[in-house]
Amino acid sequence: MDIISQLQEQVNTIAALAFNTFGTLQRDAPPVRLSPNYPEPPSQEPTEDSATIAEQPKLMSAALVKAAKQFDALVAALPLSDGGEEEQLKRIAELQAENDVVGQELQKQLQAAEQELVQVQELFSQVADNCLNLKKAD
Repeated sequence: MDIISQLQEQVNTIAALAFNTFGTLQRDAPPVRLSPNYPEPPSQEPTEDSATIAEQPKLMSAALVKAAKQFDALVAALPLSDGGEEEQLKRIAELQAENDVVGQELQKQLQAAEQELVQVQELFSQVADNCLNLKKAD
């Protein structure tokens, strides 16, 4: 897998981890009184899962940090550009010129193929007419 695909995959991983982390934090957050006008939220009694719930954010944030570090390592592995912006613009112009030449060649080949197709269709039509004329003569 090339480096760009790995970066895209890592971004997807980070997004999924963030989504799950935020969802878990929202789900497990204790109720809070929003305003003095509202009644006190019902208290939650500690359960045996309280320790597990308290550890989940730590584990999830550690996974998120690890994924971010992996992303940073992939970014650091990207090749450096040569010569700066001017060199890149020059290379883009060269590639565009090469693309134009190849495009013109392909266009010529397409026109030649279309002409050949017309000739084949005319020959096929002539052959079909000749076969019909031979059958009529019998």
